[in-house]
Amino acid sequence: MTRTKRTSRFALVGVSIAILYVLLYLTFLQLGMPQGRANALAFVIAVVVQYAGQARFTFGKQLANPTQILRFGVMTGLGFITSALITGYIAPMFALDNWIAAVAVTLILPVQNYILMSLWVFTKSVS
Repeated sequence: MTRTKRTSRFALVGVSIAILYVLLYLTFLQLGMPQGRANALAFVIAVVVQYAGQARFTFGKQLANPTQILRFGVMTGLGFITSALITGYIAPMFALDNWIAAVAVTLILPVQNYILMSLWVFTKSVS
């Protein structure tokens, strides 16, 4: 697969996941869920969908690969830290609305994730 096609597929899955995350996060907040729990739940749901889409559609990998799943889990943990910092510390520090924090997460995480997925999570050495 060409780099352009892979990047396009990554973007398609990523945009879908970003929309899913924002909608879930804001919906959970509207339902009265605390910020930390709303972020965590929206993030976990989005990550499960992201793994399936990126593994199969973008990188053409099998889903049930323990090494790949572990690497994806580490990548996800790093993403969660980034997400929590943005929604729980940076946005409140600057008195930003929740929707701005959610959008910031959806802009920053794709860059972080693409780098990690391309160079480590879905590398050829993972079979």
